[in-house]
Amino acid sequence: MNEPIEEVYFNWLYSKVARVDVPTPSLTYYTLLRSIHSVEFVYVVQGDENRAADGLDIRHEFLAQAHLSQDPNWLNFPCSVFEMMFALARRAEFQTDISAREWFWIFVTNLFGDGDLSDATRHNLKAINDVLDQFLWRTYLPDGRGGMFPLSRTNYDQRKVEIWYQFNEYLVDNEI
Repeated sequence: MNEPIEEVYFNWLYSKVARVDVPTPSLTYYTLLRSIHSVEFVYVVQGDENRAADGLDIRHEFLAQAHLSQDPNWLNFPCSVFEMMFALARRAEFQTDISAREWFWIFVTNLFGDGDLSDATRHNLKAINDVLDQFLWRTYLPDGRGGMFPLSRTNYDQRKVEIWYQFNEYLVDNEI
């Protein structure tokens, strides 16, 4: 393997959520997903360490599928936002009839809006990082708008709710 493990891993993750068989910029999302993968998933609410652990577990699956030996240094890197979102999407798939790939893009759309996020669009990396900062540091609105799980009605300040419970309230709110 001539490529660094992180590059091979990113491409493997990317293939789980986006098409890799087309080089057309309007159908690829490398810029956005590289940005999401370059940001560490930090958590400020107790319980969200479970989302980070789930994200890190994906690395072991990758190593097994790629038939690569474990590199303790690489395994000890912090969980990225991309890893956390993908792991959460897989848990969401288990809870619903919606695929992990679809869940992942629901999360992305909830965070970044429904504009063109493809590589055909010139991305403002500062804007992407601002959205990620808002999500990670819980500076979105109490009803979850600006985060991964905007709600039309809630009795709880979503900025103080564990991500897993936000997801479950999102299911109820959207009758999924």
